[in-house]
Amino acid sequence: MIKKILKYSLRFLAIVISVISLYLVNLFLMKPISIDHFLGKELILDLVDSPEALTYIGIFDRYNWLTKHNSRLSIPEEDDLENDIKEIEKGIRTLYKYKDSGLSDIQRNTKEIAIFDWENNLEELKKYPYHDYPLNQIGGTHLNTIEFMNSMHPVRKYSEAKDFISRVDLIKDVYEGTLKDLEKQAAIGIFPPEFVFDHVITQLNEFINYSHSEHPLYTEFMKKVKELDLSVEEESYLDSEIKRAIDESVTPGFMLLNEFMLKTQKYANKNHGIWSQPDGDEYYKLRIRSYTTTDYSPEKIHQMGLSEVARISKRMREILTTLGYDENKTTGDLMNELNEDPDFLYADTSDRKEIVVNDYTEMVNEAIEVMADYFHTMPKSEVVVKAVPEYSEATQAGGYYQAPALDGSRPGVFYANLYDIKQTPTYSMRTLAYHEATPGHHHQIAHSLENEDLTLYRRFGYGTSAFSEGWALYAERLALEVGLAENPYDELGILQSELFRSVRLVVDTGMHYKRWTREEAMDYMKSITGMSDTEVRVEIERYIVWPGQALSYKVGMIKMLELREKAKQELGDQFNIKDFHSAVLDHGNPPLFIVEKMVDKMIKDALN
Repeated sequence: MIKKILKYSLRFLAIVISVISLYLVNLFLMKPISIDHFLGKELILDLVDSPEALTYIGIFDRYNWLTKHNSRLSIPEEDDLENDIKEIEKGIRTLYKYKDSGLSDIQRNTKEIAIFDWENNLEELKKYPYHDYPLNQIGGTHLNTIEFMNSMHPVRKYSEAKDFISRVDLIKDVYEGTLKDLEKQAAIGIFPPEFVFDHVITQLNEFINYSHSEHPLYTEFMKKVKELDLSVEEESYLDSEIKRAIDESVTPGFMLLNEFMLKTQKYANKNHGIWSQPDGDEYYKLRIRSYTTTDYSPEKIHQMGLSEVARISKRMREILTTLGYDENKTTGDLMNELNEDPDFLYADTSDRKEIVVNDYTEMVNEAIEVMADYFHTMPKSEVVVKAVPEYSEATQAGGYYQAPALDGSRPGVFYANLYDIKQTPTYSMRTLAYHEATPGHHHQIAHSLENEDLTLYRRFGYGTSAFSEGWALYAERLALEVGLAENPYDELGILQSELFRSVRLVVDTGMHYKRWTREEAMDYMKSITGMSDTEVRVEIERYIVWPGQALSYKVGMIKMLELREKAKQELGDQFNIKDFHSAVLDHGNPPLFIVEKMVDKMIKDALN
């Protein structure tokens, strides 16, 4: 009997092994049975190839003994571009092999998303591989590497601290790879505008001239080390090793980049729009399609912006007039007066940043409590508020968000730029908190990451700022609608935020399509919004080095409001705001055309 059981058990085991083997062969060597498996496989391969991505997600840290990802960085290689093109072409061919008739509704949507994304990426890699600016003032390689190390790399134990140093030892290699790409870009005559050179050279020199006690990599690292329970010998070793790594890898790497920027500064682009680069007009159209997930023309978006600017300005003037302000002045002039009003500014004291961070935290916590009534589920991940690091605050935007780790080891972070007190007038704080934290970026991104009903690809494989930024701007409006604006000044802050996102439609297309200069765009933005000179300069310079991205906010918001109004009109008393928000948020970070499909399905299901 035992022999028979053993015989059949071994047969069963052999069958299982055979099935698994066949599955793996199919998954990796042929077209996988399921499109979800195929896209999941491609995503995993991309993750495995990116140590930064593995660190970012967080859940793979427990397997670091195997992957060694926390001691590695992605080093640019000579054949990266060629290999990327081949892989995308191969992937697109595989996607088209999945016939729609054999797919579920969700899978057909997934296929549509993947093809849209990969074909856009393929076109950019083949036609415009060097049209971006690897070194720029807000998101250049020199800043991103430092911020990744300080914000993302975990230092929870001695081994992770040693991994940190191993990574720092590789930074020079990263910059040497970046330098090769910069040289290829220079060879075809693509150089950023003069102001980019000025900012980047200043940033590089600051890093080069830092003493160890001032260097962000040293200070942030040792702050985390001192929180560990280490021996004196271990702490001393880490202290000396991080100093050595900075001296041998980081500083020489920055010097290489600085040398290139100084050598090529004389070739700086005299124009500001991407139109001035080779085939720049067509590249801009591709950027619009990728970022907005629409086929809108630059002219259509420009006119949308002008229309929205007029509508919102009118409402703001109504509020300002009611508050007793001079109705003969422009909206921009009146808002500029508010920016200068000491009643709305923090005192420039040594503890100002700490005070502002605490006030932002209170606003975020209040929003979390209120928003529970408008969503079926709230994110489990915590969100915290921090000041933008000093080494990037002079050129960084007013705020940004960093997603949490999947395993809960790292919370979501709302970074507020506190460089200039005029960047933080009290009446505008709520709208930034709602945009970056709850119900904005943190709510949407954490909800997606925590949604176990989504496939790997739908959770991590695709994302578009038309959805994420469109949602965050919609979230500002939602906060106003549910009463989180405490007074008319808070409403002005929210309207000003929406206004300047509308202005973005005008100035981005103005510079990259209508050939406006940086100064013309700055003058227009300041006259309309009343934002401070610092804010306006930072924003306009951001749009120049990141063409098309700024369009996604307002385009996405407009689409979501249109869909909500459509649902209200068709459902009447059956309309449920929680159901609408689920229809929008429960499907990852999809293009707007997929969001529309999901809302249409919600309407149809509610009526049946």
